[in-house]
Amino acid sequence: MINKKAKLILEDGSIYEAYSFGYEKSSAGEIVFNTSMTGYNESLTDPSYKGQILVCTYPLIGNYGIPPITSNKKKLKRFFESNNIHVSGLIISYYSDNAFHWNMYKKLSYFLKINNTVGISGIDTRSLTKKLRDKGTMLGKIIISDNVKFYNPDKYNLVYKVSIRKKKIYGNGKYKILLIDCGVKNNIIRCFLERNCTVIRVPWNYNFLNEEYDGLFISNGPGNPKEYKTTINNISKVLICNKPIFGICLGNQLLGLAAGFDTHKLKYGHRSNNQPVILSGTNRCFITSQNHGYVIDSNKIPNGWKIWFKNLNDNTCEGLINFEKSFISVQFHPEASSGPTDTQFIFDVFLKFIKCKKKK
Repeated sequence: MINKKAKLILEDGSIYEAYSFGYEKSSAGEIVFNTSMTGYNESLTDPSYKGQILVCTYPLIGNYGIPPITSNKKKLKRFFESNNIHVSGLIISYYSDNAFHWNMYKKLSYFLKINNTVGISGIDTRSLTKKLRDKGTMLGKIIISDNVKFYNPDKYNLVYKVSIRKKKIYGNGKYKILLIDCGVKNNIIRCFLERNCTVIRVPWNYNFLNEEYDGLFISNGPGNPKEYKTTINNISKVLICNKPIFGICLGNQLLGLAAGFDTHKLKYGHRSNNQPVILSGTNRCFITSQNHGYVIDSNKIPNGWKIWFKNLNDNTCEGLINFEKSFISVQFHPEASSGPTDTQFIFDVFLKFIKCKKKK
């Protein structure tokens, strides 16, 4: 059922008329677009979207509803990337109220409402996406009732809002992975547990220097990486230690900053499940899932480091590697697997580094 009329207002003054189908409140954030055809339940619950209003370019959204909101034995939501919706709003072209899927639990509108998240439809999202592509991501606000001010998420510590507050342990595997939670996705934890690992999940600002672990993992997360100086400083202190390190997405940027790289913001980011990346020095191409607005600046590369992957669309850095130190990181999401397994082998590379270190 379509509800109240709504407006989308961009910082350049553009106004789009729409209708509400989610929680009826006004909201503001950075307007970003994702070109994936499916996977809206994963995107909505991805902590990396904190502070952002998500535009879906695919015109028909909601037709398979929302799967059951259940957890596995490790208390991880089975079909979602976290326990809550993190986007500040959802913008689509057409909302399918007649949803059906064999595993459907409720309609998308229900899921938005119980999570107090605004959703609007009736907008030409492809036209809106072209504007964002040509002019770059913009601040915007969805007005349903009261007016709200524009909100720039890049100026705030968003990781604080999505990270856990206390240390938490998953599994009882052979290899101990210390996971710095900057907004980690559930499937990353699942990938480690499937590989005989114990995952020690700690807050973004946790002092882990005295912790016992076999490998350090730095998770994905939202916002400007340069805002998280505490995390960067903690990572810098362990670069001299003889422990393998692995970072994904924001974790790639934080590891890079700790190692001496710089970062910059992309014009409109990479947000889709079909981003092509190439393994440097080879002709091997992988199709990857991505969700980021910042990248590593590859113009100045510190000693011992190499660019591991590059994006075939814009030639930006998609991964770093330091063979001597057993440090690796990728800008894309190997756990998201656009196909059956795709780049999940990167988890195995990390575990191989750990096994080699333990033998010495």
